[in-house]
Amino acid sequence: MVKRLFDMIAALCLLIVLAPIILLTAIIIRITIGSPVVFKQQRPGLRGKPFFIYKFRTMTDECDSEGNLLPDEKRLTQYGKIIRKISLDELPQLWNVLKGELSLVGPRPLLMEYLDKYTPEQARRHDVKPGITGWAQVNGRNAISWEEKFKLDVWYVDHYSFILDIKILCLTVWKVIKKDGITHQGHASMSKFEGSKHFSNHG
Repeated sequence: MVKRLFDMIAALCLLIVLAPIILLTAIIIRITIGSPVVFKQQRPGLRGKPFFIYKFRTMTDECDSEGNLLPDEKRLTQYGKIIRKISLDELPQLWNVLKGELSLVGPRPLLMEYLDKYTPEQARRHDVKPGITGWAQVNGRNAISWEEKFKLDVWYVDHYSFILDIKILCLTVWKVIKKDGITHQGHASMSKFEGSKHFSNHG
């Protein structure tokens, strides 16, 4: 209850304080990329329950001659890169926090298609509500491997406390300022998770 109350108050305050930045970001995206300004995508929440996450668009919808979307790095615009560097693309998720689908702090909600690729241990990341930022984000973000990221997520599940959340929020601000770990080598953000190298849920 303390975590939920803190999330609601903090998210509401941030939406009010950051309203000019949110509006300016929306205008820039509308001019440089077009509509819609915000995209939504289904992600797994607490216990894997699906919900729609909101983010500012940073990529175009450019396709190849066969109608397939081009790789992320080719669709990511220059303004999109800037928006990602300072994490402005995450701001619409404050609405998810108000709705109770996200927490400010928790394991990042990934793609629905990853659910059946987790090991039982990795799947424990869904034992808590997902967050806008988390222990993995302040300890490498997209610059570390999936396996390392999931270990950090599970560590958070086992060691969660309100004090730890405050620490993660403070570290997040510092990471945003330093622009650390935004991309994974060779990718616009992070390569797709294809399953753990040393384990198969079907083996």
